[in-house]
Amino acid sequence: MSVLTHFQLYDLLNRQKPLWLVKIDLSDLSLISIDLSSCNLSYANLSRSDLNWANFFRCNLTKVNLSLSNLYEANLSEAILEGANLTHCNFTRANLSKANLVDANLVEANLSRAILTKATLTNANLNLANLSRIDLSKSDCSNSNFSFADLYKANLFEANLTNADLHDANLTGADLTAANLTGAILTNAILTNADLTDAILPESMIK
Repeated sequence: MSVLTHFQLYDLLNRQKPLWLVKIDLSDLSLISIDLSSCNLSYANLSRSDLNWANFFRCNLTKVNLSLSNLYEANLSEAILEGANLTHCNFTRANLSKANLVDANLVEANLSRAILTKATLTNANLNLANLSRIDLSKSDCSNSNFSFADLYKANLFEANLTNADLHDANLTGADLTAANLTGAILTNAILTNADLTDAILPESMIK
């Protein structure tokens, strides 16, 4: 990890974008509304930082550590977060549309009301995550772990949930219209008032 003084960080982060910030240490900092669009922050440490309203549009955040960070209403659309550590991260109302979250660790993350339209979450771990009212429409969530997650009134319209683990998940009032649930595990999942119109159901649900 690069270790910089506060002055060096201020100077660096205010230079012309995009910036090469691979492996930089930005942990425990207040970076509210910072613009890091299109920057390369792969393998960087941003844990426990305040990144509310930050702009990470099309940012390379491969293997980044954002655990315990705040990204309220941050813009991460089209960002690459492959293999990222996002545990306990606050993404409330954040925009992650078309983001790449393949193999990302989102255990106990808060994505309430976040936008993940057409995002890719293949093999992502969302165990115990707060996904209430999240927009996952047309997203690829195949082989992902949603066990014990709260998906209350989540928008899963045309989502690909093939082989996803949804055991003990709360899907109360969720919109699963035309979703693909082939091979999905729904043991003990709560589906009260969920809309399964035209959904492709797992064999365990087909009578």
